[in-house]
Amino acid sequence: MKPTNFSYHLTGYLAKYLPGRAGISRNIIQSYRDTFSLLLRFCLEIKEVLVEKIVIDTLTKDIIDEFLTWIEMERQCSISTRNQRLAAIHSFYKYLQMEAPEHIYRCQQILAIPVKRTSTRSIEFLTLDGIKAILDIPDTTTMAGRRNHVLLSLMYDTGARVQEIADLVVSDVRLSNPATVKLTGKGNKSRIVPLMTPTVKLLEQYLSENDMKKASHGQNPLFQNRSRGKLTRAGITYILKRCVDEARVQHPELIPNSISPHSFRHSKAMHLLQSGVNLVYLLGHVSIKTTEVYARADSEMKRRALEDAYQGVTSSEMPIWQQNNDLLKWLKELGK
Repeated sequence: MKPTNFSYHLTGYLAKYLPGRAGISRNIIQSYRDTFSLLLRFCLEIKEVLVEKIVIDTLTKDIIDEFLTWIEMERQCSISTRNQRLAAIHSFYKYLQMEAPEHIYRCQQILAIPVKRTSTRSIEFLTLDGIKAILDIPDTTTMAGRRNHVLLSLMYDTGARVQEIADLVVSDVRLSNPATVKLTGKGNKSRIVPLMTPTVKLLEQYLSENDMKKASHGQNPLFQNRSRGKLTRAGITYILKRCVDEARVQHPELIPNSISPHSFRHSKAMHLLQSGVNLVYLLGHVSIKTTEVYARADSEMKRRALEDAYQGVTSSEMPIWQQNNDLLKWLKELGK
């Protein structure tokens, strides 16, 4: 069967343009691919058009509008999700009008579809005491608990996204002075974030216990599951949710009812703002011009600015497991 012009250009867009020329991250490519999978399903199930029969002229502005309505009404998706799907479609048609200029009018019709307005959510964030309450939950007498304590401490101290924490490898962490961590965010853009002294101590203990300091382990995931594989975004979300739920039981006045993984990032941003620290130091929400200034800034200066902003959120002390390798002696001392 001869491929259609739509299948030809969509394949080139997803398989070559996005990962190659555009340098888009695999997560965004996956999201865009899911959008077009849904669109093809809509055409087949609702419009009764066979996938192999779809050409560029098949997908009119009206059909795209119907698809977006179907997402909202039939699939019960939020306006935010609807707008994300439209963004993926807009991106493809911007590409298409350059690759197939004979279809530029069709492309511009679809590019003219506006995003839908949505109400602005209030930012969910925790107080410093709330953060401390959550960080106190992991059981640091177990290896899994120590991993979770280090993970959550690092996630807060760096203001990292969950996926950025999941993607960390051992070589991304620099513990020598000035201590930093390299986070790779949206669009595969990396930024260097200074590490606080307590977090550095936690990471040193964690890497030593898990025998990760060897140069040969540089590309190993920093946070691993029981199978020594990469701890996934879903796994990190589960760990955080469990700690948040337990902390809420113990301190209901400190933990709001609605807390998402992104709340740690929001919390760090709010604490920095309240302390007068420019968010360019941490979060990566910057223009190209600002990024260039940030890249030239001294890491030690950024670390001092962050340490001056607040004290004592992350504990630098781990239990006696790290100080004593004799298990029987450790157990005896634990019972004192």
